[in-house]
Amino acid sequence: MAMATVNLHAVTSWVGIARLFAVVLSCIAFSLVASTGDFKGSYGTWCMFTWCFCFAVTLLVLVLELLELYPKLPLSWDDFTSAFSMLAALMVFTTSVVFPSIFISSPCSSSKCARQAAATTVSFLCFFAYALEVGLTRAKPGDISSFLSTVPGLLKVFEAYVACLIFSLLDTYSSKGGLQWCVAVYSICFIVTLIIIIITIGRCITYIPCPLEKMLVGYNTLALMMYITATVLWPLYSFQGGNRPDTCGRNCWWDKNLGVTFLTIFNLIAYLVDLVYSTRMVFIRAPP
Repeated sequence: MAMATVNLHAVTSWVGIARLFAVVLSCIAFSLVASTGDFKGSYGTWCMFTWCFCFAVTLLVLVLELLELYPKLPLSWDDFTSAFSMLAALMVFTTSVVFPSIFISSPCSSSKCARQAAATTVSFLCFFAYALEVGLTRAKPGDISSFLSTVPGLLKVFEAYVACLIFSLLDTYSSKGGLQWCVAVYSICFIVTLIIIIITIGRCITYIPCPLEKMLVGYNTLALMMYITATVLWPLYSFQGGNRPDTCGRNCWWDKNLGVTFLTIFNLIAYLVDLVYSTRMVFIRAPP
């Protein structure tokens, strides 16, 4: 019977150490919050899911690399780990901001509040661990052997995640054509971006009838133009009701629309930077 090979480099390299820290910190974060028993509601569920999900997947990645089992998987391992570390960094950062704003109240003097504050601090440290992994595994300029570890690849993960945040904030948009167009923009760009991520991880790039870099330039140009229209139309139609109502609570429609406005701008900037880098990739690889 074949013996499993143990690759200690998986846990002694800088990337492995960053992953170990992420595992420990995410475990501490959800353990502290679980000990308070106060994580009910959609926001609390999201925060606990983020910490548990990142803990489980990162631990799985460590085990697969430690035992050198990942080559048996039918996917591009480098692309998968790069995409996951970027996604985990974004999810943990969002959670680190959302959790204290929802669950920690001032003054913070009780034991429960102290554990919640400690969980927030640990969560931010966990974010830095994932951000460090993203920086360590990012591909060098001109190298597209692992597309999702390049800047355009990482931006694809960012764009898809921001679109998910936008979907979570959408409330009422069915009565106005301008808002319906904006939702169509968010949906179309999200679907195409997600397909690009999936075919890259699934090693299906060779089935694309045209070079990936040139296809990305065309898609990013179209997505940028669509997001420009959404950046103009969303605030124009969604804030026709006037200023923020005085009776607005935590789930106020005005606040959600403002959040969608800023997230739309973030994705607009992301697609612009993506287009610049994708264009550079085409020219770098172009024959003299």
